[in-house]
Amino acid sequence: DGDGPQQAFLARTARELGIVLIGGSVPVATADPSRVRSACLAYGPAGERLARYDKIHLFRFAQGDEAYDETRTIERGGEVVAFDAPMGRVGLSICYDLRFPELYRALGDCALVCVPSAFTWTTGNAHWHLLLRARAVENQCVLVAANTGGTHAGYVMGGASQVVSPRGDVLAEAGKG
Repeated sequence: DGDGPQQAFLARTARELGIVLIGGSVPVATADPSRVRSACLAYGPAGERLARYDKIHLFRFAQGDEAYDETRTIERGGEVVAFDAPMGRVGLSICYDLRFPELYRALGDCALVCVPSAFTWTTGNAHWHLLLRARAVENQCVLVAANTGGTHAGYVMGGASQVVSPRGDVLAEAGKG
């Protein structure tokens, strides 16, 4: 924990730019060599790690040729994580967590919630926009969701990264690529 090429990159970039930088999800080693933790990491302007959230809700889905089971390779996290930043309290979550409103309630009063994601077109098409807006409205915070676009490991990804206001308005949205 705390060492590796992705973690070093995030820390260095935050320090070089003098910003708070949130990156996820980053695989972090566990005691079980066959599994990792899927972590959302936050770094401060000096390159120090401010927070680490390990994904709690693991995804399992099968439909036709598309099948996923994160429990085979990912060890579930167990703690809700938010941290204080210059713009206010920031809550962390990852992808499938978006479907569990109780996680977001447990974050408390946040100005911003971040949701790095890898929703595919199949799994995200019906619910991605709806869930992002719902979590922002329910928790009266800005929600930033970066979703994988294009094709990844042979799957068409959903894209449509968004910034959503506490009113549920989509303030910015990226395309599918």
